[in-house]
Amino acid sequence: MTPKKIIYIVLGCLCLALGVIGVYLPILPTTPFLLATLFFFANSSEKLHEWFLGTKLYQKHLESFVKKEGMRMQTKVSIITMVTLLMGIGFFMMARKAIWVPCIILAVVWLAHIVYFGFFVKTIPSKEKELDEQATGEQTANDQPTV
Repeated sequence: MTPKKIIYIVLGCLCLALGVIGVYLPILPTTPFLLATLFFFANSSEKLHEWFLGTKLYQKHLESFVKKEGMRMQTKVSIITMVTLLMGIGFFMMARKAIWVPCIILAVVWLAHIVYFGFFVKTIPSKEKELDEQATGEQTANDQPTV
């Protein structure tokens, strides 16, 4: 195994650990770390890459986005909430010291996140909602009389 692959495996494991911690710790973003994990595992080991693609963590948070299908509303709201919170803290700290140029830059970046996730990333229904709609559709079809 080459040193490059070993470094990718170590970085992939580190990013995976940070991504898992980010699921439970609101101040740490999950999605960027999981995307980095995907990159590092894909470049280090086919076995690790396939394993990561099979995890519930990947399937819940990234699969639909990577396949360019979109994101669930819950995921989008979570990302926007964390971005707003973290950038808001930075904005507040800089505004307190009257450092306005970085505040303006931060506000523009925040607005770009809102526009991107609001208008360019397609919102897909959650799996529970899809199952409910399918069950309702089947009940409606079954309730109709047969001739």
